[in-house]
Amino acid sequence: MERRKVSPQSADKSHASQFRMMDVGEKPVTFRRAEGQGMIRLSPEVFERVRTDSLPKGNALALAEVAGIMTAKKTADLLPLCHPLPIKHCEVSFAIPARRDRVVITASAKIAAQTGVEMEALTAVTVAALTIYD
Repeated sequence: MERRKVSPQSADKSHASQFRMMDVGEKPVTFRRAEGQGMIRLSPEVFERVRTDSLPKGNALALAEVAGIMTAKKTADLLPLCHPLPIKHCEVSFAIPARRDRVVITASAKIAAQTGVEMEALTAVTVAALTIYD
């Protein structure tokens, strides 16, 4: 497979029309809620340090909660063509299954808007997991 770097100057101008932000201007404003869930597996040693809040950087779950909420509000800055949304509420929570080898992350987001808030919930989960891993 041939790989080539495409610079803005050399790109075929027809590529520009392949992408567009969806027009939601005619859609009614409705209440919307989305929930995303993910998990991060941890070694027994790291899991115990997360659980007992004994990591060098501090409380990983508290920091991950804040990071997830902050990122949900900035999702449009991260994902191309994603609408910026005025989120009304976002929550990130954690659960530890009986196997004690992972942290399950759940994020929910609420909004009154013309488009959904699924990407914001999923982005919150992703960044919360990355924060725990970091």
